[in-house]
Amino acid sequence: MTNEIDYHVGRRLRRRRRLMGYTQQSLAELVGVRFQQIQKYECGANRVSAARLFELAEALNIPVQYFYDGLSERDQQNPEDIPEFMAPDIMSKKETMDLVRAYYSIGEGPRKHLLDLAKSLELREKPRLGLVTS
Repeated sequence: MTNEIDYHVGRRLRRRRRLMGYTQQSLAELVGVRFQQIQKYECGANRVSAARLFELAEALNIPVQYFYDGLSERDQQNPEDIPEFMAPDIMSKKETMDLVRAYYSIGEGPRKHLLDLAKSLELREKPRLGLVTS
């Protein structure tokens, strides 16, 4: 039976796996399970044991706490704190993960120029690209 915490951990696992560019199969091989097990973890159908959570954190190069971030009330963002132009689920989209991965694959100098370009376009392009407007 799916528990809200198991579901949250699974979503965080999927987000990080995608950000790192791993398939379920490649992550499964790193931690010694079948890809179906990763699927079950990601949808919250199976609980992740403490040992497996540690192995997943090591494979994904993150602290174990990452999986729990956002669970407690004090970690929850107030919807009013989220900029109005940003969809709440934007970090779970594949396109966002692809963009972040590509951004960090280029050198620091070009990254700075790209960020400056994006910021200069931001004011002109807010209503586009799937961003939420009020």
